[in-house]
Amino acid sequence: MKLKYSVKLSTVVDSHGLNVLYKSTDYDSVEVWNYNISRPALQFVNFYDGFDADRLQIVGRAETAYLKTLSQEERKKVIDNLFSHKIPALIACYRVEPDELFVDAARRYDVTLLTTDLETSEFIAQVIGTLRTYMADRQTEHGVLVQVHGEGLLIQGVSGIGKSEVALELVKRGHRLVADDAVELRRMGRTRLIGTAPKMIRYLMELRGLGIIDVRRIYGVGSVLPVCDVDLVVKFVRWEDCADFDRLGLTEETVSYLGVTIPQVTIPVAPARNLAIILEVAAMNHREKKLGYNAAKELMKRHDAGIDDSEEGWGGFV
Repeated sequence: MKLKYSVKLSTVVDSHGLNVLYKSTDYDSVEVWNYNISRPALQFVNFYDGFDADRLQIVGRAETAYLKTLSQEERKKVIDNLFSHKIPALIACYRVEPDELFVDAARRYDVTLLTTDLETSEFIAQVIGTLRTYMADRQTEHGVLVQVHGEGLLIQGVSGIGKSEVALELVKRGHRLVADDAVELRRMGRTRLIGTAPKMIRYLMELRGLGIIDVRRIYGVGSVLPVCDVDLVVKFVRWEDCADFDRLGLTEETVSYLGVTIPQVTIPVAPARNLAIILEVAAMNHREKKLGYNAAKELMKRHDAGIDDSEEGWGGFV
């Protein structure tokens, strides 16, 4: 299953601190195109139907224990057969030291051989997370991404509406900037979307009349974040362009990126509105909704109860 994006094998090795027993001659150019991995149990009994040679192959104590039950000749044949498929690399986990048959096959077929001290299941979980991050579907959106009270807010709106200024005010209030102007979105599974900044503009912010500033250098490393989940999309619109807007919050807006549906709120922008405080409240309110409490629905319950109770009046909001 070859995906649109890939990651260099050397990046995987560096990210997880893997030990290199044998480095292939094309090590620096080998690309991993499949975020799934394989434990070659079936292949060790010579079953290769449906085998994906572009997957990283991982062996642990169970596989090596099985190989020890075979004769020297059978083991050599089994190992040679696996390496002959030109896999990206074979990784031995759980402090398993591949014997001379593995090392010899790696040299003859020019396949990288690696080891790690981590338990097999722990390493598999880590490396799959790494591969999925690098190979995730992605798209770039115009906007600003900030993390407020632990919630990732993607602020969108036309140029000049004040997205960066609001983000700067949020940073001053102790929240963290992830990306300004361009946000690179990546799909992580069916329901999770993460955002980061393109490397060239990471931690930089454009302020009209002032130019480019480095938020990390001005406000410190605690003011920025390299990546965060996108939990809520905040759409800024000019007040005069939004004659009809939701006053109670009963209407649930959503927007979809890369097939992932994200809740959205539309915020009218006007002079004297403290948008930073509004976004702080939006973040906390969204978190309350995720925990099962919706203030607007609670108000409607009280309203319905008030209609049924003649002793309580209903004033409403004006």
